[in-house]
Amino acid sequence: MKTKVKQLRLAAKLTQQQLADLVHVSNRTIISIEKEQYSPSLMLAYRMAEVFHVSVEELCCLKENKELEDKKYEEI
Repeated sequence: MKTKVKQLRLAAKLTQQQLADLVHVSNRTIISIEKEQYSPSLMLAYRMAEVFHVSVEELCCLKENKELEDKKYEEI
């Protein structure tokens, strides 16, 4: 799933480890989220959204991800 985690983290001048510490996960989790290899749980997304002062919807690009998913279903 596409997210704005990397963009927001860099804008906040946080390292992956610093963000991981703030939201109580490993830096590998942050790396995987930023590489779109792992989708955060709702609670983790909420914790990150709080750190960056954005909504979960914005953090996780929910509208864009829904549109991409909808296109996949239309092709079936």
